[in-house]
Amino acid sequence: MPMTRLRGFGIGMALAILVADQISKWWVLEVFDLPARVSVPVLPFLNLTMVWNRGITFGLLSSDSGWGAALLAAVALGVVAALAVWLWQAERMAVALALGAVAGGAVGNVIDRIAYGAVVDFLHAHAWGWSWYVFNVADAAIVGGVGLLLLDSLLAGRKDGAAGQVPGQTP
Repeated sequence: MPMTRLRGFGIGMALAILVADQISKWWVLEVFDLPARVSVPVLPFLNLTMVWNRGITFGLLSSDSGWGAALLAAVALGVVAALAVWLWQAERMAVALALGAVAGGAVGNVIDRIAYGAVVDFLHAHAWGWSWYVFNVADAAIVGGVGLLLLDSLLAGRKDGAAGQVPGQTP
């Protein structure tokens, strides 16, 4: 498949994730008014729970200052730029889609940091007394994209090995 077509799929994925993320956050904040409700059970294993995440994953590097949000947003945009360079060189569909998912999710969270000074998290998965952190569509896309990149890397290595070649070694 031509690289330009792969880029298009990656950019399309990024835009789809960004739109889904921002619409879900708008609905949670403006229509459903989750901040006033705090937490609402949806399924036995899923609640909508309002959390303003001022840090990164699991609330790490949390900061209440505007500078903290700006710094995290700037770092995320730098990562998105690096992902765009990688996308431009992608040779497989899985890689293009995964990079798009990660980039779209990162931009969605950057928009939150700029607009609110924190990321809007609201999906709270739990079961059998175990509670996972509260996340959003962007976070799910980032985790899914990274998982797909890892899977693609493992499978690409197997294909090279199955052909009797060691990755990076010329015959």
